[in-house]
Amino acid sequence: MKAWNKVGVVGAGTMGSGIAQIAAQAGCDVILVDSSAEALQRSREKLAKVFARLVEKGRIASDESESVQQRITRVTTLESLAPCDMVIEAIVEDLAIKTTLFQSLEGMVSEDAVLATNTSSLSVTALARGCTRPERVIGLHFFNPAPLMALVEVIPALQTEADLARHALAQMAAWGKSPALAKDTPGFIVNRVARPFYSEALRILEEGIASVEDIDASMRAQGFRMGPFELMDLIGHDVNYAVTSTVHAAFYGDSRYRPSHTQRQLVAANWLGRKRDRGFYTYEGGVRQGKEGQHVEGVAERILAMLMNEAADAVFWQVASPADIDTAMQKGVNYPKGLLAWADSWGIQELINILDSLRQRYGEERYKVSPLLRDMARQGRTFFN
Repeated sequence: MKAWNKVGVVGAGTMGSGIAQIAAQAGCDVILVDSSAEALQRSREKLAKVFARLVEKGRIASDESESVQQRITRVTTLESLAPCDMVIEAIVEDLAIKTTLFQSLEGMVSEDAVLATNTSSLSVTALARGCTRPERVIGLHFFNPAPLMALVEVIPALQTEADLARHALAQMAAWGKSPALAKDTPGFIVNRVARPFYSEALRILEEGIASVEDIDASMRAQGFRMGPFELMDLIGHDVNYAVTSTVHAAFYGDSRYRPSHTQRQLVAANWLGRKRDRGFYTYEGGVRQGKEGQHVEGVAERILAMLMNEAADAVFWQVASPADIDTAMQKGVNYPKGLLAWADSWGIQELINILDSLRQRYGEERYKVSPLLRDMARQGRTFFN
């Protein structure tokens, strides 16, 4: 397969502009398409400011800055993408709209051009189904902000040619990213494995075991940059609640992914977090208000146990390899350690004991131990040697 030297990006929002920047910095010629000339102009101006700061800080030479920016051509017509080796869409998260876009692109690009989607939650297989050549469709899920976050989840559709998945992994590495191969299942790696970070924290809050501040402090004490409530406020409760609801529905109502009534109430009140100056915390000028919390015994261990169990279950169901899961959680959401390597250091049996204790107390399926962990404990195995 040929290298992706000429790259098309559809959508000049934050994500699309970020992907265009990455490709240009990797030496590709980029065509960035958006129906809005204003969006394209904003993209140009923001990138110019970013590179001006990088030059000012001495992180990039002035001539290199100019060269990278000149590699990006901004246009309003899809037809301009005809010469591209690959095109990635970063538009609204709607399967019908993305399918229509890909069907249009198929009539414009060459037969061997790759069509990639940046979807974070939709089925890549379902998107490929609408194409006449589904074998050239693949998921490339970048994380926001794309130029700074190292992870790219590479998601082959059921129909994707095997060589394309291998080629995409190599291309993402050549772009300076840390790619992780994921099966086309709900949430892929990160949005599946990370659910307990939010859901178990919400459960602990709703039970009255610890406060928002104390739960966040307990997780920061474990090396996380932000606690779950700080992070939900940053992401936005409308976005976080929607992702949880999507994953829950995709897993046929599995109780492990059940959305929280507490978060639904925040969405109903339009207390969406930082962007509304109120969520679990209040904000003034973007600065969080209120007291700092204290570490509470057992809180972090409970959340971590659920995260490790979810990661183990992703291995059990062959969503991804242990190495790719740990890469994804560290490079995609800045976890201080890979969850499965962390489980090894805890001890597999110790992890099982925590989960069994929760299951015995609550009698709920959400605390069911992954069969893989049971097998590993019996055989004395770990995820990594």
